[in-house]
Amino acid sequence: MKVLLALCISVQMYGATSFITKEEYAANLYHNPRGIGCHLCHGEAGEGRRIAQYKEKGEKKIFEGKPINKIPFSQFYHRVNSKITGMPRYYLTDVEIQTLYYYLHREEFRRAASKYSKSK
Repeated sequence: MKVLLALCISVQMYGATSFITKEEYAANLYHNPRGIGCHLCHGEAGEGRRIAQYKEKGEKKIFEGKPINKIPFSQFYHRVNSKITGMPRYYLTDVEIQTLYYYLHREEFRRAASKYSKSK
């Protein structure tokens, strides 16, 4: 919960100095981080997506983008910064990675922020 709140605050701080909303920035970053959008391989909601199906030595193979919408932030951060076969390297900043995670969990962030603001 503390991690979600910290990420929410950092994304809100970015949005406060920008001419676009945090949701617009997050959506734009998810759809075009540095060329190839995350949605093309991981799906619109990060649910994962089949990219190609082929045969190799007579065996059926499937190349797919893994689901990324249900992994914890620490794992998400590590994977974005790792060399993974088939995934382009984006060299994203920490704020960009937090924003991508926000995009995938924005409803959860809204619920957490709402719960926090109601408790004050």
